[in-house]
Amino acid sequence: MSAPFEAGERRPQNDRGDERETLTSYLNFQRDTLRWKTAALSLEQLTVRPVPSTAMTLLGLVRHAVEVESGWGSRVGGSERKHYYLDDPQSDEDWNVAGADQAMVDAAYANWAEAQAMFDAAVAACELGDTFDHHGEAVTVRSLLAHMIEEYARHNGHADLLREAIDGRTGE
Repeated sequence: MSAPFEAGERRPQNDRGDERETLTSYLNFQRDTLRWKTAALSLEQLTVRPVPSTAMTLLGLVRHAVEVESGWGSRVGGSERKHYYLDDPQSDEDWNVAGADQAMVDAAYANWAEAQAMFDAAVAACELGDTFDHHGEAVTVRSLLAHMIEEYARHNGHADLLREAIDGRTGE
């Protein structure tokens, strides 16, 4: 099982900070929300596909978050991307949790923490107006932080629906 995590443990959103503090606090709140939605579940619950029309699982969402954090962090930081699950960024291998065991769960959470730390360090080394290349387009760090909030918020909606189908637990 993943470590228990209660809603009250989420880092608060900072509406009174400067722009960076506000964006970062909203991103951390969304990260913590996904952690909360996947907390205190068995291996079976993390890997079940409760919605037959999708291959999405809660563990798959965590693994996807790892790849997203790693991919964007390496772009901003100008470093070699670490592929945790994906050799081909167009594949959906991060969602594949077939044959999962507790070691896979533990690795996913450890990889997630590592990828977040790498992303945070890359972003902290930049100004919000700094740009980096994304498929030939200049993207600001500010825009990336907004995108990451959106990415997590969208997937947290998925996680909420999956979690409710698994054990009836819903949002706050």
